Amino acid sequence: MALNFFDQFASPSLLGIPLIALALTLPWMLYPAATNRWLNNRMLTLQGWFMNRFTQQLLLPISLGGHKWAALFTSLMVFLITLNMLGLLPYTFTPTTQLSLNMGLAVPLWLATVIIGMRNQPTHALGHLLPEGTPAPLIPVLIIIETISLFIRPLALGVRLTANLTAGHLLIQLIATAAFVLLPLMPTVAILTATVLFLLTLLEVAVAMIQAYVFVLLLSLYLQENV
Repeated sequence: MALNFFDQFASPSLLGIPLIALALTLPWMLYPAATNRWLNNRMLTLQGWFMNRFTQQLLLPISLGGHKWAALFTSLMVFLITLNMLGLLPYTFTPTTQLSLNMGLAVPLWLATVIIGMRNQPTHALGHLLPEGTPAPLIPVLIIIETISLFIRPLALGVRLTANLTAGHLLIQLIATAAFVLLPLMPTVAILTATVLFLLTLLEVAVAMIQAYVFVLLLSLYLQENV
């Protein structure tokens, strides 16, 4: 039973072919396409309003040079939210519970922000490694600590998203299994457990959206330091 709980995180395959590519492609098929009409339907209007509000909120503290990343950040945010939400459906696979995928998103984007800082303002970018007014004996130690913290950033991005989604999915499966087992033995307790499961599912919906927002927000903060 303990091993079965983790089977949901195994990448599905058909005839030996991993289906994670299909899971990553499916969200793009669900988005409504833009039209040339002056008046759009409610879905397109809601989608446009959400993207505009998110982009304005995200780019508010970033200088004008970082606004070139608006389309990338918005697309990544919508993509992650859709993957996380689809993963809450029964008999589905959540690609964002795979650390390899999250690191594949985090490392290149973090590295791009570092390269931009080194190219445009190398002095300012390297200045983050040594706070102003540091005593001379602490300079080597602080440089090492700040360098380690810099390289830990993409790992923290990937692990945070993976750990939160994995923990939520495991908790949902544990409580659902408990409710199923208790139903013939103690129906009242099973109903209470099912109520807790429903509330936990609502919480996981919020976590799915918040974690996608936090992922993109931290990337925007890293970009703000280097533009």
